[in-house]
Amino acid sequence: MFDWRTMYTVESVRAGHPDKVCDQISDAILDACLAQDPLSRVAVEAFGGHGIIIIGGEITTAGYVDVRNVASAVMARIGYKENIGVVSNIVAQSPEIGAGVDQGGAGDQGIMYGYATRETELYLPKGVALVHEIVKRIDAVHDSGALPWLRPDGKAQVTISAGAVATVVVSVQHTDVQLDVISKGIREHVLAPLNIEAGTVLINPAGPFTQGGFSADTGLTGRKIMVDTYGGLVPHGGGCFSGKDATKVDRSGAYMARFAAKNIVASGLTEECLVSVAYAIGKAEPVMLCATTGDGKDISTALRSFDFRPAAIIERLDLRRPIFEKTAVYGHFGRVATWEEIQPLP
Repeated sequence: MFDWRTMYTVESVRAGHPDKVCDQISDAILDACLAQDPLSRVAVEAFGGHGIIIIGGEITTAGYVDVRNVASAVMARIGYKENIGVVSNIVAQSPEIGAGVDQGGAGDQGIMYGYATRETELYLPKGVALVHEIVKRIDAVHDSGALPWLRPDGKAQVTISAGAVATVVVSVQHTDVQLDVISKGIREHVLAPLNIEAGTVLINPAGPFTQGGFSADTGLTGRKIMVDTYGGLVPHGGGCFSGKDATKVDRSGAYMARFAAKNIVASGLTEECLVSVAYAIGKAEPVMLCATTGDGKDISTALRSFDFRPAAIIERLDLRRPIFEKTAVYGHFGRVATWEEIQPLP
C-alpha cells in the first residue's frame, strides 16, 4: 500500500477564492441565525459566479437574517468591491427530519473522520499546517496593503518529500504588474517570513492572473472539503461543514472525531490516530465508532471517555455559538477552537 508519508501534495485557498467565498457566506448566515437563536437549524449553501450569488437551503429560526446583506458584507470584508446580485431561495427544515433531531438524533446519516499526529505542534501533517500558513500570510499581506497590486483570489500548494518541502506553488490574483514584481513580492513578504526553504518555488506558473473571484470563476459551498480537513491524506466521508448547524453530524461529528483523535495522541497513547464515526439519521448513538493508530492497531477502547451522541457533542464543544464564519478559511483544524482543546483523559 502506498504510504503518503513518503511524498504527498496538499493545497489551501485564500479567503477570496470563489469556493471559499461561498463557504464564508454560508457560515456567516449560520452565525447570524445563531446570534439571535442558538437553537436555529441551518443548512445553507451558496453558488456564485459572473455577477450573481444564489443562496438556497433550509433555515428554522426565531430570528431574522437578511441573507443579501450578509453576502454583500462578506464580499466587502474579503476585498471585492464589484456589485454582485444576490438571489435567495430558503425554506424551513423538513418537519420529518426535525422530528428525529428534536429527540437528540443525528440530522443525517453519514461517515466522519478525525485525525491527529505529533508531527507538528498543531497535531497536523507538516504540509497541511504549512500550506494554510502560506495562504493566511498572503491574505494578511493583502489586508495590510503592503503589496498594493495584490488582489483577493489565489491558492497555494505544497509538496513534501521525505519530510522536507520539495515544491511550493503559489498563484495570486493581481493588478496589471510584471510577473517578476509578483514573484519578488511573494518571496519577500510571504515565503521569507515563514522561513520556507523549498527545492522548487513556482509563483503564478500559468502567467498573469488579473481576473479572479466571481468575475472569472464560479464558487460553491462545500467544494473544498479536503482543504477544510486533512488535505486528502486520510479518509473523508464526503460531507462538507459550512452552512450547517451542529445538529448536522457532518460538522459536529467531524469536530468530535478530531477532538478525540487529538486528545488520544496528546495523552501519549500513540503518535497518530484516526477516529471513524458513522450515524443513522434520527438516531443518537453512532452505528460505528472506532480508533486506530498509524500502523493500524485498534485502540477503540480509548474512546470510552468521549460521548459521540449529537446533543452531547454540542454541549461538550459548545457549538450553539456564532463562531463558524472564521472556520471557513485556512482549515477547520489546527486553530483556536473547542474541538482543538487538549484535556486529560480519565
